[in-house]
Amino acid sequence: MNLLELFAQHDTTILFIIAFASLFAGFIDAIVGGGGLIQFPAFMILFPNSSIPTAFGTNKIAGLSGTSIAAVQYAKRIKFNWKLLAITATSSFLFSFIGAKLVSIINVNFLKPFIFFVLIAIAIYTFKKKDFGTIPTKKLTEKKKYLFGLLLGILIGFYDGFLGPGTGSFLVLGFVALLGFEFLEASAYAKVINCVTNVSALYVFISQGNYIIEIALIMAVSNVIGSIIGSRMAILKGNEFIRKIFLFVVCIMIIRYGYDVWC
Repeated sequence: MNLLELFAQHDTTILFIIAFASLFAGFIDAIVGGGGLIQFPAFMILFPNSSIPTAFGTNKIAGLSGTSIAAVQYAKRIKFNWKLLAITATSSFLFSFIGAKLVSIINVNFLKPFIFFVLIAIAIYTFKKKDFGTIPTKKLTEKKKYLFGLLLGILIGFYDGFLGPGTGSFLVLGFVALLGFEFLEASAYAKVINCVTNVSALYVFISQGNYIIEIALIMAVSNVIGSIIGSRMAILKGNEFIRKIFLFVVCIMIIRYGYDVWC
């Protein structure tokens, strides 16, 4: 069966909707992370008969495609501290694996109320502190940078494996709050680290056949287009624009966790 025949199995309207949702997700994710908060629910609503592993696999293909393109766009404009990037990415990769292993042992729901109130505090602080992430706020020694990068990788990596939603946004927040980065620089680092931490998970899903190839291709192309637009807008419009999108994503996460906790 060729791709055209595979596409013909699906309603055209559904294909257009998932393409639009993926484009918007790629746009948001390229700027400040959190695209999965849009793309994954859209997939589950439009393809309710799909298993959770298949949903994850299909979304990972699309998400990694867009994230990779965004990382390349940022790399053209941002000068990376490659040692800091390597330390944060490696620790995040390892602790994401540990977090994923603990999911089957520990009930993840006990953490959700805590994260819900933390997100509210983050939203209030970011809204009130107008210069948060718009200017560099810390002059750290190289040793402290690497220590904070290691800590950030451990915390966010574990969160990514254990819970997951909004990992990119938490990475951005960590780089801004712990290392004093501007939002633009933080977004660039977050994109590269997201690529690294997603590769192993994607390998597992693909090797197990947990994906719908024709839907994954539509979502991937749309996500890439959204990522190109988003990363270019972030670079063009700068930190204040990214700060507003960050607040938007945090509010979505508050609604998401509020629903999980109270409903």
